[in-house]
Amino acid sequence: MTGNELLQRKIAQAGFTQAELAEALNDWLRARGEEGTVSDRVVRYWVTGKIRRPWKRTRLALEAVFGCSLEELGFEPPAQTSPVRTTEQPVNRRSFLNGTTAVAASPLLGATPTVGFPEVSAIRRKLDALNALDQEQGGHDQLERAALSAASEALGLQQGTATQAIRRRLFSLAADLTATAAWTALDARAFARARKHLDSALVLAGMAQDSVTELRVWKTLAMLGFNTHRYADSLAAAQAAQRTGVARRDPMYAALGHTQAAVGHAALGDRQSTLRSIGYAEEALGKVTHAHRPTWVSFFGPGELYSVVASTQQDLFRPAEAEAASYRALAVLPDQFRRNRASVTARLAISLLHQGEAEQGCAKAEEVFELMDGHPLPGRLRSLIGDFHRDLLTRAPDSRTAIEWADRFRTEWI
Repeated sequence: MTGNELLQRKIAQAGFTQAELAEALNDWLRARGEEGTVSDRVVRYWVTGKIRRPWKRTRLALEAVFGCSLEELGFEPPAQTSPVRTTEQPVNRRSFLNGTTAVAASPLLGATPTVGFPEVSAIRRKLDALNALDQEQGGHDQLERAALSAASEALGLQQGTATQAIRRRLFSLAADLTATAAWTALDARAFARARKHLDSALVLAGMAQDSVTELRVWKTLAMLGFNTHRYADSLAAAQAAQRTGVARRDPMYAALGHTQAAVGHAALGDRQSTLRSIGYAEEALGKVTHAHRPTWVSFFGPGELYSVVASTQQDLFRPAEAEAASYRALAVLPDQFRRNRASVTARLAISLLHQGEAEQGCAKAEEVFELMDGHPLPGRLRSLIGDFHRDLLTRAPDSRTAIEWADRFRTEWI
Protein backbone atom coordinates (compact mmCIF):
# COMPACT_ATOMS: atom_id res chain seq x y z
CA MET A 1 0.00 0.00 0.00
CA THR A 2 1.36 3.40 -0.94
CA GLY A 3 0.15 6.50 0.84
CA ASN A 4 -3.38 6.98 2.11
CA GLU A 5 -5.33 4.93 -0.41
CA LEU A 6 -8.66 5.41 1.34
CA LEU A 7 -8.35 9.18 1.06
CA GLN A 8 -7.16 8.90 -2.54
CA ARG A 9 -10.26 6.83 -3.33
CA LYS A 10 -12.61 9.29 -1.63
CA ILE A 11 -11.13 12.24 -3.51
CA ALA A 12 -11.31 10.34 -6.81
CA GLN A 13 -14.94 9.32 -6.20
CA ALA A 14 -15.88 12.96 -5.72
CA GLY A 15 -13.86 13.98 -8.79
CA PHE A 16 -11.90 16.66 -6.94
CA THR A 17 -8.33 17.74 -7.38
CA GLN A 18 -6.13 18.21 -4.32
CA ALA A 19 -6.40 22.00 -4.70
CA GLU A 20 -10.20 21.79 -4.87
CA LEU A 21 -10.32 19.70 -1.70
CA ALA A 22 -8.17 22.28 0.08
CA GLU A 23 -10.52 25.00 -1.10
CA ALA A 24 -13.60 23.10 0.11
CA LEU A 25 -12.04 22.59 3.54
CA ASN A 26 -11.09 26.28 3.77
CA ASP A 27 -14.62 27.30 2.79
CA TRP A 28 -15.99 25.13 5.60
CA LEU A 29 -13.57 26.63 8.11
CA ARG A 30 -14.25 30.22 7.06
CA ALA A 31 -18.00 29.67 7.30
CA ARG A 32 -17.41 28.96 10.98
CA GLY A 33 -15.32 32.05 11.59
CA GLU A 34 -11.97 30.26 11.43
CA GLU A 35 -8.99 30.94 9.24
CA GLY A 36 -8.74 28.79 6.11
CA THR A 37 -5.11 27.71 5.95
CA VAL A 38 -5.31 24.29 4.26
CA SER A 39 -3.10 24.22 1.16
CA ASP A 40 -2.85 21.70 -1.65
CA ARG A 41 0.60 20.82 -0.26
CA VAL A 42 -1.02 19.74 3.01
CA VAL A 43 -3.53 17.64 1.06
CA ARG A 44 -0.64 16.08 -0.85
CA TYR A 45 1.02 15.17 2.47
CA TRP A 46 -2.21 13.47 3.55
CA VAL A 47 -2.51 11.58 0.28
CA THR A 48 1.09 10.38 0.34
CA GLY A 49 0.83 9.40 4.00
CA LYS A 50 3.43 11.90 5.16
CA ILE A 51 0.85 13.27 7.60
CA ARG A 52 -1.20 10.52 9.23
CA ARG A 53 -3.23 12.63 11.63
CA PRO A 54 -4.38 16.18 10.76
CA TRP A 55 -4.88 18.97 13.28
CA LYS A 56 -8.14 18.90 15.23
CA ARG A 57 -9.95 21.69 13.41
CA THR A 58 -8.89 20.23 10.07
CA ARG A 59 -10.12 16.81 11.22
CA LEU A 60 -13.55 18.32 11.85
CA ALA A 61 -13.53 19.95 8.42
CA LEU A 62 -12.56 16.68 6.71
CA GLU A 63 -15.32 14.75 8.47
CA ALA A 64 -17.89 17.43 7.63
CA VAL A 65 -16.93 17.80 3.97
CA PHE A 66 -16.70 14.06 3.26
CA GLY A 67 -19.57 13.10 5.56
CA CYS A 68 -17.67 10.25 7.20
CA SER A 69 -15.29 9.55 10.07
CA LEU A 70 -11.58 10.24 10.08
CA GLU A 71 -10.86 6.49 10.17
CA GLU A 72 -12.96 5.99 7.02
CA LEU A 73 -10.67 8.53 5.36
CA GLY A 74 -7.62 6.43 6.21
CA PHE A 75 -6.27 8.60 9.03
CA GLU A 76 -5.09 7.42 12.41
CA PRO A 77 -7.76 7.76 15.12
CA PRO A 78 -7.19 10.27 17.94
CA ALA A 79 -5.09 8.94 20.78
CA GLN A 80 -7.19 7.60 23.65
CA THR A 81 -6.55 9.38 26.92
CA SER A 82 -7.68 8.20 30.35
CA PRO A 83 -9.85 10.64 32.28
CA VAL A 84 -8.05 12.34 35.12
CA ARG A 85 -9.81 11.88 38.46
CA THR A 86 -9.97 15.02 40.54
CA THR A 87 -11.58 15.83 43.80
CA GLU A 88 -14.93 17.46 43.36
CA GLN A 89 -14.76 21.24 43.60
CA PRO A 90 -17.56 23.76 44.08
CA VAL A 91 -19.13 24.81 40.81
CA ASN A 92 -17.66 28.03 39.49
CA ARG A 93 -20.56 30.12 38.17
CA ARG A 94 -18.54 31.76 35.41
CA SER A 95 -17.13 28.45 34.15
CA PHE A 96 -20.59 26.92 34.27
CA LEU A 97 -22.11 29.74 32.17
CA ASN A 98 -19.27 29.60 29.63
CA GLY A 99 -19.65 25.84 29.32
CA THR A 100 -23.41 26.07 28.91
CA THR A 101 -23.06 28.71 26.20
CA ALA A 102 -20.54 26.55 24.33
CA VAL A 103 -22.84 23.52 24.47
CA ALA A 104 -25.79 25.56 23.20
CA ALA A 105 -23.73 26.98 20.34
CA SER A 106 -22.10 23.70 19.32
CA PRO A 107 -24.94 22.52 16.99
CA LEU A 108 -24.56 25.75 15.04
CA LEU A 109 -20.78 25.65 14.92
CA GLY A 110 -20.74 22.00 13.92
CA ALA A 111 -23.45 22.28 11.27
CA THR A 112 -22.29 20.75 7.99
CA PRO A 113 -23.10 22.14 4.56
CA THR A 114 -26.42 20.91 3.20
CA VAL A 115 -24.63 19.73 0.08
CA GLY A 116 -21.17 18.18 0.23
CA PHE A 117 -18.96 15.40 -1.06
CA PRO A 118 -21.52 12.59 -0.49
CA GLU A 119 -24.05 14.27 -2.79
CA VAL A 120 -21.37 15.03 -5.37
CA SER A 121 -20.16 11.43 -5.24
CA ALA A 122 -23.69 10.08 -5.70
CA ILE A 123 -24.18 12.08 -8.90
CA ARG A 124 -20.71 11.16 -10.15
CA ARG A 125 -21.59 7.47 -9.75
CA LYS A 126 -24.62 8.06 -11.99
CA LEU A 127 -22.37 9.75 -14.56
CA ASP A 128 -19.89 6.87 -14.48
CA ALA A 129 -22.67 4.29 -14.89
CA LEU A 130 -24.12 6.15 -17.88
CA ASN A 131 -20.71 6.45 -19.54
CA ALA A 132 -20.12 2.72 -19.05
CA LEU A 133 -23.52 1.94 -20.59
CA ASP A 134 -22.76 4.17 -23.56
CA GLN A 135 -19.40 2.50 -24.16
CA GLU A 136 -21.06 -0.91 -24.16
CA GLN A 137 -24.27 -0.29 -26.10
CA GLY A 138 -23.96 3.10 -27.76
CA GLY A 139 -26.34 6.04 -27.75
CA HIS A 140 -30.10 5.74 -27.31
CA ASP A 141 -33.00 7.87 -26.11
CA GLN A 142 -33.25 6.33 -22.64
CA LEU A 143 -29.59 7.05 -21.89
CA GLU A 144 -29.97 10.61 -23.13
CA ARG A 145 -32.98 11.21 -20.85
CA ALA A 146 -31.19 9.68 -17.86
CA ALA A 147 -28.17 11.95 -18.38
CA LEU A 148 -30.34 15.06 -18.61
CA SER A 149 -32.25 14.02 -15.49
CA ALA A 150 -29.01 13.61 -13.51
CA ALA A 151 -27.78 16.98 -14.81
CA SER A 152 -31.01 18.58 -13.60
CA GLU A 153 -30.48 16.93 -10.21
CA ALA A 154 -26.96 18.40 -9.98
CA LEU A 155 -28.26 21.87 -10.80
CA GLY A 156 -31.09 21.47 -8.30
CA LEU A 157 -28.58 20.87 -5.52
CA GLN A 158 -27.29 24.41 -6.11
CA GLN A 159 -30.32 25.56 -4.11
CA GLY A 160 -28.82 24.07 -0.93
CA THR A 161 -26.03 25.39 1.26
CA ALA A 162 -22.62 24.46 -0.13
CA THR A 163 -19.06 25.67 -0.39
CA GLN A 164 -17.87 27.34 -3.57
CA ALA A 165 -15.77 24.29 -4.43
CA ILE A 166 -18.84 22.05 -4.15
CA ARG A 167 -20.89 24.45 -6.27
CA ARG A 168 -18.27 24.41 -9.02
CA ARG A 169 -18.16 20.62 -8.89
CA LEU A 170 -21.96 20.47 -9.25
CA PHE A 171 -21.77 22.75 -12.29
CA SER A 172 -18.99 20.54 -13.65
CA LEU A 173 -21.09 17.39 -13.19
CA ALA A 174 -24.08 19.05 -14.82
CA ALA A 175 -21.87 20.05 -17.76
CA ASP A 176 -20.41 16.54 -18.06
CA LEU A 177 -23.84 14.90 -17.88
CA THR A 178 -25.24 17.30 -20.48
CA ALA A 179 -22.25 16.51 -22.70
CA THR A 180 -23.02 12.81 -22.20
CA ALA A 181 -26.60 13.47 -23.34
CA ALA A 182 -25.22 15.33 -26.36
CA TRP A 183 -22.86 12.49 -27.22
CA THR A 184 -25.58 9.84 -27.02
CA ALA A 185 -27.87 12.02 -29.16
CA LEU A 186 -25.06 12.36 -31.70
CA ASP A 187 -24.48 8.61 -31.67
CA ALA A 188 -28.20 8.17 -32.35
CA ARG A 189 -27.89 10.74 -35.18
CA ALA A 190 -30.29 13.14 -33.45
CA PHE A 191 -28.11 16.06 -34.53
CA ALA A 192 -30.41 18.95 -33.59
CA ARG A 193 -30.78 17.69 -30.01
CA ALA A 194 -27.05 17.06 -29.79
CA ARG A 195 -26.30 20.66 -30.78
CA LYS A 196 -28.77 22.01 -28.22
CA HIS A 197 -27.21 19.93 -25.43
CA LEU A 198 -23.69 20.96 -26.44
CA ASP A 199 -24.57 24.65 -26.27
CA SER A 200 -25.85 24.15 -22.72
CA ALA A 201 -22.85 22.02 -21.72
CA LEU A 202 -20.39 24.67 -22.90
CA VAL A 203 -22.07 27.33 -20.73
CA LEU A 204 -22.09 25.03 -17.69
CA ALA A 205 -18.43 24.08 -18.21
CA GLY A 206 -17.56 27.78 -18.22
CA MET A 207 -19.46 28.32 -14.97
CA ALA A 208 -17.56 25.39 -13.46
CA GLN A 209 -14.20 26.60 -14.82
CA ASP A 210 -13.82 23.03 -16.06
CA SER A 211 -11.47 22.83 -19.05
CA VAL A 212 -11.75 19.02 -19.21
CA THR A 213 -15.47 19.14 -19.94
CA GLU A 214 -14.89 22.15 -22.20
CA LEU A 215 -12.50 20.02 -24.26
CA ARG A 216 -15.09 17.22 -24.34
CA VAL A 217 -17.72 19.63 -25.66
CA TRP A 218 -15.44 20.98 -28.39
CA LYS A 219 -14.46 17.45 -29.39
CA THR A 220 -18.12 16.42 -29.65
CA LEU A 221 -18.89 19.58 -31.63
CA ALA A 222 -16.11 18.56 -34.01
CA MET A 223 -17.70 15.13 -34.42
CA LEU A 224 -21.09 16.77 -34.96
CA GLY A 225 -19.60 18.92 -37.71
CA PHE A 226 -18.06 15.83 -39.32
CA ASN A 227 -21.32 13.88 -39.22
CA THR A 228 -23.29 16.77 -40.70
CA HIS A 229 -20.65 17.27 -43.45
CA ARG A 230 -19.59 20.69 -42.12
CA TYR A 231 -15.94 19.76 -42.30
CA ALA A 232 -14.45 23.25 -41.87
CA ASP A 233 -16.55 23.70 -38.70
CA SER A 234 -15.42 20.27 -37.53
CA LEU A 235 -11.75 21.20 -37.87
CA ALA A 236 -12.29 24.57 -36.16
CA ALA A 237 -13.94 22.86 -33.17
CA ALA A 238 -11.09 20.34 -32.96
CA GLN A 239 -8.58 23.18 -32.92
CA ALA A 240 -10.58 24.88 -30.15
CA ALA A 241 -10.26 21.64 -28.15
CA GLN A 242 -6.49 21.77 -28.66
CA ARG A 243 -6.40 25.28 -27.18
CA THR A 244 -8.05 24.33 -23.87
CA GLY A 245 -5.91 24.53 -20.76
CA VAL A 246 -6.09 20.82 -20.02
CA ALA A 247 -4.86 19.94 -23.53
CA ARG A 248 -1.74 21.99 -22.83
CA ARG A 249 -1.16 20.36 -19.44
CA ASP A 250 -2.08 16.70 -19.97
CA PRO A 251 -0.77 14.68 -22.96
CA MET A 252 -3.86 12.44 -22.86
CA TYR A 253 -6.10 15.37 -23.72
CA ALA A 254 -3.55 16.73 -26.17
CA ALA A 255 -3.69 13.40 -28.01
CA LEU A 256 -7.50 13.57 -28.06
CA GLY A 257 -7.34 17.01 -29.67
CA HIS A 258 -4.82 15.90 -32.28
CA THR A 259 -6.84 12.83 -33.30
CA GLN A 260 -9.97 14.92 -33.73
CA ALA A 261 -8.01 17.42 -35.82
CA ALA A 262 -6.79 14.52 -37.96
CA VAL A 263 -10.41 13.57 -38.68
CA GLY A 264 -11.14 17.14 -39.80
CA HIS A 265 -8.06 17.34 -42.03
CA ALA A 266 -8.88 13.98 -43.66
CA ALA A 267 -12.48 15.04 -44.35
CA LEU A 268 -11.09 18.11 -46.14
CA GLY A 269 -8.73 15.90 -48.14
CA ASP A 270 -5.53 17.26 -46.58
CA ARG A 271 -3.40 14.10 -46.37
CA GLN A 272 -0.22 15.78 -45.12
CA SER A 273 -1.95 17.58 -42.25
CA THR A 274 -3.80 14.38 -41.35
CA LEU A 275 -0.57 12.42 -41.05
CA ARG A 276 1.04 15.22 -39.07
CA SER A 277 -1.85 15.31 -36.56
CA ILE A 278 -1.76 11.52 -36.20
CA GLY A 279 1.97 11.75 -35.51
CA TYR A 280 1.42 14.41 -32.85
CA ALA A 281 -1.30 12.28 -31.25
CA GLU A 282 0.92 9.20 -31.18
CA GLU A 283 3.76 11.21 -29.64
CA ALA A 284 1.48 12.68 -26.96
CA LEU A 285 -0.05 9.29 -26.16
CA GLY A 286 3.44 7.95 -25.51
CA LYS A 287 3.88 10.54 -22.74
CA VAL A 288 0.66 9.69 -20.89
CA THR A 289 1.07 8.68 -17.26
CA HIS A 290 -1.46 7.09 -14.96
CA ALA A 291 -3.75 9.67 -13.35
CA HIS A 292 -7.35 9.98 -12.27
CA ARG A 293 -9.47 11.11 -15.22
CA PRO A 294 -13.22 11.15 -15.95
CA THR A 295 -14.73 7.86 -17.12
CA TRP A 296 -15.65 9.26 -20.53
CA VAL A 297 -11.91 9.41 -21.34
CA SER A 298 -11.42 5.70 -20.61
CA PHE A 299 -12.18 4.77 -24.24
CA PHE A 300 -9.07 6.53 -25.47
CA GLY A 301 -5.83 4.62 -25.92
CA PRO A 302 -3.79 2.93 -28.67
CA GLY A 303 -6.86 1.08 -29.95
CA GLU A 304 -8.82 4.28 -30.43
CA LEU A 305 -5.82 5.94 -32.09
CA TYR A 306 -5.62 3.08 -34.64
CA SER A 307 -9.38 3.40 -35.12
CA VAL A 308 -8.95 7.08 -36.02
CA VAL A 309 -6.11 6.15 -38.40
CA ALA A 310 -8.45 3.63 -40.09
CA SER A 311 -11.23 6.22 -40.37
CA THR A 312 -8.97 8.94 -41.81
CA GLN A 313 -7.32 6.58 -44.29
CA GLN A 314 -10.75 5.51 -45.47
CA ASP A 315 -11.71 9.17 -45.99
CA LEU A 316 -8.47 9.67 -47.94
CA PHE A 317 -9.39 6.73 -50.22
CA ARG A 318 -6.59 4.50 -48.97
CA PRO A 319 -8.46 1.22 -48.25
CA ALA A 320 -5.39 -0.97 -47.75
CA GLU A 321 -4.02 1.37 -45.10
CA ALA A 322 -7.50 1.58 -43.52
CA GLU A 323 -7.67 -2.22 -43.39
CA ALA A 324 -4.28 -2.52 -41.69
CA ALA A 325 -5.14 0.12 -39.09
CA SER A 326 -8.50 -1.55 -38.39
CA TYR A 327 -6.83 -4.86 -37.60
CA ARG A 328 -4.38 -3.10 -35.29
CA ALA A 329 -7.26 -1.36 -33.53
CA LEU A 330 -9.19 -4.60 -33.00
CA ALA A 331 -6.07 -6.27 -31.60
CA VAL A 332 -5.87 -3.84 -28.67
CA LEU A 333 -9.37 -2.39 -28.16
CA PRO A 334 -10.73 -3.69 -24.82
CA ASP A 335 -13.62 -6.15 -25.14
CA GLN A 336 -15.98 -4.06 -23.00
CA PHE A 337 -16.00 -1.31 -25.65
CA ARG A 338 -18.36 -3.29 -27.84
CA ARG A 339 -19.77 -0.31 -29.72
CA ASN A 340 -16.25 0.91 -30.60
CA ARG A 341 -15.19 -2.56 -31.72
CA ALA A 342 -18.33 -2.86 -33.83
CA SER A 343 -17.63 0.51 -35.48
CA VAL A 344 -14.07 -0.49 -36.36
CA THR A 345 -15.34 -3.82 -37.72
CA ALA A 346 -17.87 -2.03 -39.93
CA ARG A 347 -15.13 0.20 -41.34
CA LEU A 348 -12.97 -2.87 -41.88
CA ALA A 349 -15.79 -4.44 -43.89
CA ILE A 350 -15.96 -1.31 -46.07
CA SER A 351 -12.19 -1.21 -46.62
CA LEU A 352 -12.19 -4.88 -47.67
CA LEU A 353 -15.08 -4.26 -50.05
CA HIS A 354 -13.22 -1.31 -51.59
CA GLN A 355 -10.32 -3.65 -52.35
CA GLY A 356 -12.59 -6.07 -54.21
CA GLU A 357 -12.98 -8.53 -51.31
CA ALA A 358 -16.79 -8.63 -51.22
CA GLU A 359 -17.06 -12.02 -49.51
CA GLN A 360 -14.61 -11.10 -46.75
CA GLY A 361 -16.32 -7.76 -46.36
CA CYS A 362 -19.70 -9.43 -45.86
CA ALA A 363 -18.22 -11.76 -43.26
CA LYS A 364 -16.87 -8.79 -41.29
CA ALA A 365 -20.18 -6.94 -41.62
CA GLU A 366 -21.91 -9.96 -40.06
CA GLU A 367 -19.59 -9.69 -37.06
CA VAL A 368 -20.99 -6.23 -36.28
CA PHE A 369 -24.32 -7.76 -35.25
CA GLU A 370 -22.57 -10.48 -33.26
CA LEU A 371 -20.52 -7.88 -31.38
CA MET A 372 -23.63 -5.89 -30.44
CA ASP A 373 -25.11 -9.11 -29.03
CA GLY A 374 -28.71 -8.41 -29.94
CA HIS A 375 -28.73 -4.75 -28.85
CA PRO A 376 -30.12 -2.26 -31.39
CA LEU A 377 -27.43 -0.62 -33.48
CA PRO A 378 -26.85 3.05 -32.58
CA GLY A 379 -27.60 5.49 -35.38
CA ARG A 380 -24.00 6.10 -36.43
CA LEU A 381 -23.29 2.37 -36.55
CA ARG A 382 -26.46 1.77 -38.58
CA SER A 383 -25.23 4.45 -40.96
CA LEU A 384 -21.91 2.64 -41.42
CA ILE A 385 -23.70 -0.63 -42.15
CA GLY A 386 -25.90 1.27 -44.59
CA ASP A 387 -22.79 2.63 -46.32
CA PHE A 388 -21.44 -0.91 -46.61
CA HIS A 389 -24.73 -2.20 -48.03
CA ARG A 390 -24.97 0.55 -50.66
CA ASP A 391 -21.33 0.10 -51.69
CA LEU A 392 -21.87 -3.65 -51.93
CA LEU A 393 -24.86 -3.23 -54.25
CA THR A 394 -22.89 -0.70 -56.32
CA ARG A 395 -19.76 -2.82 -56.68
CA ALA A 396 -21.28 -6.30 -56.89
CA PRO A 397 -25.02 -5.89 -57.43
CA ASP A 398 -25.66 -9.30 -58.95
CA SER A 399 -23.19 -11.37 -56.95
CA ARG A 400 -24.51 -14.26 -54.89
CA THR A 401 -22.63 -12.88 -51.85
CA ALA A 402 -24.40 -9.52 -52.05
CA ILE A 403 -27.84 -11.09 -52.45
CA GLU A 404 -27.34 -13.51 -49.54
CA TRP A 405 -25.98 -10.81 -47.26
CA ALA A 406 -28.86 -8.43 -48.05
CA ASP A 407 -31.51 -11.14 -47.57
CA ARG A 408 -30.07 -12.29 -44.27
CA PHE A 409 -29.59 -8.93 -42.60
CA ARG A 410 -32.19 -6.64 -44.18
CA THR A 411 -34.53 -6.96 -41.20
CA GLU A 412 -31.70 -6.26 -38.74
CA TRP A 413 -30.68 -2.85 -40.00
CA ILE A 414 -33.54 -1.36 -42.00
